[in-house]
Amino acid sequence: MKIYTDPDILYDDIYIFDENNIVVKNNVLPEKKEAESICTVKDCREFFSEPDFNYSAFMLRETKSLPDGFSYIPLRQFFFDFPEKKAGAARAHGFLKLREMYRFCPSCGGELKDDSEFTARRCVKCGNLLFPRIEPAIIVLVHRGDEILLVRNKSHTKNFWACVAGFVEIGETVEDCVHREVREETGLEIKNVVYRGSQSWPFPDQLMLAFTAEYDSGEIRIQEEELSDARWFKKDCLPEIPKPGSVAWNLINDRF
Repeated sequence: MKIYTDPDILYDDIYIFDENNIVVKNNVLPEKKEAESICTVKDCREFFSEPDFNYSAFMLRETKSLPDGFSYIPLRQFFFDFPEKKAGAARAHGFLKLREMYRFCPSCGGELKDDSEFTARRCVKCGNLLFPRIEPAIIVLVHRGDEILLVRNKSHTKNFWACVAGFVEIGETVEDCVHREVREETGLEIKNVVYRGSQSWPFPDQLMLAFTAEYDSGEIRIQEEELSDARWFKKDCLPEIPKPGSVAWNLINDRF
């Protein structure tokens, strides 16, 4: 993996982050020549370029005023609005976080450097490799005839309904996880679990694995620690759901 930290060498896609917000200009990414008007390396906690993927990435030290025409938008919104840039932004954001978090080796305390071959950090003392942390999580849309199961999660700040989702546990297959999460969150049993697709979701480091399934048995009994509600909805009469570009939206609208 080639990583450059020379601020005079910038690549075509410029990703400037303020935590989970990203800088855009008139709804497009800034151009290379505009990057210096927004920030310098001194303004950043982290900066690097990855030539193989044709981007440069900045993580600001703090929120700063932007020149006219530039604005911050949430990274989630960027994923929805710029699907063709979603993978690049997710990679840039994730590797910025990796370089921030992994500075010293957990085995011997030696300094970590970007590895020349792998997408990883290597200890200069003992040679230990630390790869990016990626947490697999399932999301499943359950069908019952012409109805679908949607849930409202207590942790969501917005009042929308989504699909059952959760992290894969140690020793579990993803199919086992689908059954367990539906059972734990809603008390329902399901059948005919089918894999539909996946999406990187760096909040902070999930890989979302999408499934559909059919209702088998049981009555809804919500896990009150996680959910505020769970209901069956007809596809032509849905409540507010996540925005286009999200895994849940793709599942609900059969886009996989």
